Amino acid sequence: MGHFYERLVRPFLFRLDAEHAHEIAVDSLAMLGRISPLCRLLEKVNGASSGMGARPVECLGLKFPNRVGLAAGFDKNARAWPAAAAMGFGHVEIGTATMLRQPGNDRPRAFRFPKQEAVINRMGFNNDGADAIAARLASQAKPGERRIPLGINLGKSKVATLDQAVNDYLGSFARLADHADYLVLNVSSPNTPDLRKLQDEGRLRELLGAVSKANRARHEVPGKSRKPLLLKIAPDLTYAQIDMVLEVIAEFGLDGIIATNTTLDRSGPLENIGQAGGLSGAPLRDHSTQIINYISRATHGRLPIIGVGGITDSASASEKLDAGATLIQLYTGLIYRGPFFAAQLARALADRR
Repeated sequence: MGHFYERLVRPFLFRLDAEHAHEIAVDSLAMLGRISPLCRLLEKVNGASSGMGARPVECLGLKFPNRVGLAAGFDKNARAWPAAAAMGFGHVEIGTATMLRQPGNDRPRAFRFPKQEAVINRMGFNNDGADAIAARLASQAKPGERRIPLGINLGKSKVATLDQAVNDYLGSFARLADHADYLVLNVSSPNTPDLRKLQDEGRLRELLGAVSKANRARHEVPGKSRKPLLLKIAPDLTYAQIDMVLEVIAEFGLDGIIATNTTLDRSGPLENIGQAGGLSGAPLRDHSTQIINYISRATHGRLPIIGVGGITDSASASEKLDAGATLIQLYTGLIYRGPFFAAQLARALADRR
């Protein structure tokens, strides 16, 4: 199936604008997700679910049928995720969702670099907004009824200033927490002005403190409970900054960390590329793995890590797990390897303990 995609389907898609091809993929999976019997058949055939060749994993108080997840950025508006298990994914993270609907940055804003198996994007959190996404999720499978866990990635609305950021995140959290199996605070995208400043100690402490408090308060509401809460960080932090982030995470009792988002670094084969935005794919592989290893050693393996960045085959996936990640996520690898890449990885990683 992978060879069929790479020889026949990918050349066609790569003749299209990158975002147009992405929209075709989301529309196709959204259509598939509405055909439940076909989804269940594909899920059985691809052998990526627990009991069908893969091994379930306990993490964040949740059961994942395999270690491979779909990273945020692919399904921004909760349209395609019901088909994710059929493609072999063991979890999916939707978003990034913002409190307010926003169109994102001007097009074109996504660019492929096939030689390097890389993508640069400057999407800018284009999404339908928290209210619309919540309404869509309300008509889909609920937590506890799903084939795989669903994470929701939250970001800052572009029009919200840094001083308004906490309330902006709290608004998204209030609207979307009921629909999530876990939630992620994204303070690391390079494509929203000033967003990465939320990784500074004072602002990060303020944000994590406020959202953690709102999360704990869910216990006081009948029928609601605290949700696993994670932070997604940039690969461009220094190790001293990562130490600070880990201290703040420990202070507020977050449940895990996602390492890493896209990078602004252009060293290497793309150093002369004049495209602004976050770089993902194979060039990020080694650095994201180094950060995962650093976090694992710094926390003595006690903080769950979801590893992301440059996963293009089973070797690069295994590296992330060997470095200390419990779960992995991919997105750019899907672009280059095709829709059943997750199933291939899940089977390849099935024997890991």
